[in-house]
Amino acid sequence: MNSVQRKRPQWQQNLYVLWFGCFMTGMGFSLVLPFMSLYVDTLGKFTHVQLSFWSGLTYSATYLVTAIVSPWWGRLADRKGRKLMLLRASAGMAVIIGAMAFVTNVYQLVVLRALQGVVSGFISNANALIATSAPRNKSGQALGTLSTGAVTGQMIGPLLGGSIAGFFGYRVTFLITACLLTTSFLLCLFFVHETFEPVEKGKEQPAKAIIQQLPHPQLIIGMFVTTMFIMAANNSISPIIALFVRELLHGTGNVPLISGIIAALPGIATLIAAPQFGKLGDRIGTQRILLLGLIFATIVYLPQGFVTNVWQLAVLRVFVGISDAALLPAVQTILAKYSPHTVAGRIFSYNQSFQSVGQVSGPLIGSGISGFLGYNGVFFTTAALEFINFVWVWRSTKPLRLKAKK
Repeated sequence: MNSVQRKRPQWQQNLYVLWFGCFMTGMGFSLVLPFMSLYVDTLGKFTHVQLSFWSGLTYSATYLVTAIVSPWWGRLADRKGRKLMLLRASAGMAVIIGAMAFVTNVYQLVVLRALQGVVSGFISNANALIATSAPRNKSGQALGTLSTGAVTGQMIGPLLGGSIAGFFGYRVTFLITACLLTTSFLLCLFFVHETFEPVEKGKEQPAKAIIQQLPHPQLIIGMFVTTMFIMAANNSISPIIALFVRELLHGTGNVPLISGIIAALPGIATLIAAPQFGKLGDRIGTQRILLLGLIFATIVYLPQGFVTNVWQLAVLRVFVGISDAALLPAVQTILAKYSPHTVAGRIFSYNQSFQSVGQVSGPLIGSGISGFLGYNGVFFTTAALEFINFVWVWRSTKPLRLKAKK
């Protein structure tokens, strides 16, 4: 095995290891997300509106803090290296998520979710490491492949988490998640190698100067905002998916398990489609893949507001996975292709901040709309967000279209 690894380029070896690390991280996160709202419901007596609010806040707390601290971690990554950030994120999340198994009220859970945001950033730093080491003509394929690691974990996680929660209770699932994240820490510690040229302390440029020096600053800022819209749309569904499934089942059946299956289905399509979209984007233009993905997402979310049973919802969630395969990997590829490697840590950390803002606003939007307009209204709002994002991306990618015409 070692002789085979030595024959591979270093970036490719890192890609394989980080794929598995992202797989474990994605599975660790998704183990608990499908039933988080149900777990909140066990921590007190809540009305429908209160349950929607606390579920949304529980989801959002992590990402609100992440949005604030990510730029600081990005500066540190450019000075100390992305591997150190991978170790920091995986170890910190293992401890904090493990502690969630022992909470006795919703306030403790919200605090721990906020602390999780302080140490988060495994997948974004994995993207930054691969983006700075893979050849430019392979970046779309490499980042598309890396994205399937987290997606595969997110696909398997709900199935495993729903099964464990359904048979052994919610708290055991948090402890298993902590063990998976510990495995990610060990993989990165022993198998990831980084050739790193640090930015000396005191010589970091301010954010404004970095953006101004980019070849296409309008494009990069546009991708930041696009990431925010994508995550807001995707996460608007997260707080209510288990509650919506419970409503469709009329309170019968194994809700945690079925919710896990529904949450996992998009990952199947994304796993298959993401590397193919990455290769296609390297040939015809990643921005075209992104625009087509947003149009398709708009079309797919609308009928989900009219479903009357879980089977209809399941089929449509598979199509959501196809659109997902064309979105975030495409944004990350554009950032990698049009950003200097010397500031990749900060560029990806800025992108994570915008991503976190979307992950904060999405659940709050979903919870608020579901509390007043019902669960079906969340899907209509999500479709509207995807269409607004399409218009934004069309304007933001204008420099690339002009360049292609020359």
